[in-house]
Amino acid sequence: MELEKIRNFSDAELKQHEGQAAEQLFRLRFNAKLGQTEGIKKVRELKRDVARYKTIARQRELGIAETSVATAPKPAAKKSAKKTKKESR
Repeated sequence: MELEKIRNFSDAELKQHEGQAAEQLFRLRFNAKLGQTEGIKKVRELKRDVARYKTIARQRELGIAETSVATAPKPAAKKSAKKTKKESR
């Protein structure tokens, strides 16, 4: 799921989606142990989704607001005037 879409979820929606993804992940892992190999790619995707949900929830808890790369100010380029050995004599 896209990160911006997840960020727009309310806290309750975020918790609900996290629970659903964890439930699906459990079921897929259980089926894999039973010998059904379908959904291996889905397991990886669900693990990442659960991690995204938890990360965003933790960021909200700590009050961390992530700024987008496009709006972040660029650091000013420093020009240093290095003198060579001949200039310093």
